[in-house]
Amino acid sequence: MKLSDFDYYLPKELIAQEPLSKRDASRLLVVDRRANTISHRQFRDLLEYLNPLELLVLNNTRVIPARLLGVKKDTGGKVDVLLVERLSKKRFKALIRPHLKINQELILNGGRVRARLAGDKVLEFKKDLSSEFLKKIGLIPLPPYIKRHPQELDALRYQTVYARSPGAIACPTAGLHFTKELLKEIKEKKVKIAYVTLHVGVGTFKPVSRENVKEHIMEPEEFNVSREAAGALIKTKEKARRVFAVGTTTARALEASSELMFKSQVPGPKSRVSSKYTNLFIYPGYKFKVVDCLLTNFHLPKTTLLMLACAFAGKNLIMQAYQEAIKEKYRFYSYGDAMLIV
Repeated sequence: MKLSDFDYYLPKELIAQEPLSKRDASRLLVVDRRANTISHRQFRDLLEYLNPLELLVLNNTRVIPARLLGVKKDTGGKVDVLLVERLSKKRFKALIRPHLKINQELILNGGRVRARLAGDKVLEFKKDLSSEFLKKIGLIPLPPYIKRHPQELDALRYQTVYARSPGAIACPTAGLHFTKELLKEIKEKKVKIAYVTLHVGVGTFKPVSRENVKEHIMEPEEFNVSREAAGALIKTKEKARRVFAVGTTTARALEASSELMFKSQVPGPKSRVSSKYTNLFIYPGYKFKVVDCLLTNFHLPKTTLLMLACAFAGKNLIMQAYQEAIKEKYRFYSYGDAMLIV
């Protein structure tokens, strides 16, 4: 299986730079695996594909303002910092552009914060960098293909309406299309809703550098599936009803915890079935154990997210769907349109 098998050409003008005025106004490309068909709908039509007592699973991670801008102290050159993991009160793993030398110092956010490169991808701040202080000084880390600085609107729109658990450095974007009103309508249709958490980190976006896809190793990402969510999943599967995963991150959390969910007794009313890290890499050939339907956005070429979609629906059908979406001028990536695979 070659990396080049997952490549495609996308005109730059189809990369969404702004969110739509209404979350659920997006288009919805529906891929039917059994019928081998592709159809064009609106996102609100999702209701038609959900049946009573089926289960919709959402990732409730919340994006943290993990981006800091500043300059190198010695040269004045601009730097762009993305904090990806807290190591201590002062130290973080970080992605920094451009490259720094060890002990090189940074002045960030107009002098409010100072730091130095203490090791490979380890940034040490002069003072403790609390979560509350980070909220005041940090920016929402928009993806690099959005060619503008974060705006006040992004603090709201680059979060799902059900985001609860802080820890992600990117949004699980398939969930951006939901409104509170649409979720209410889904519940009124007697569709069950469950929440899991996977904090989107560098693992989701780490480039695949090997031409042999199977040689790629995912970076671990923290996730948990609550006892309540596990119970809903088990009940749904026992009744042979469908589980809809909203997003590739939700799908990975469910598949990563599937063995524990279905082979172990769930202890204690407040305990979690899974509260750990996963580096599960899903690519064509993987056999899904939990997910029956997948709601997702359109993904970049040669990425693990696109490979997961291809694993779920078949590479040929997904690449055909992408070409159809390009032909019909769908909006791509984080602020773009959605795809439902049934």
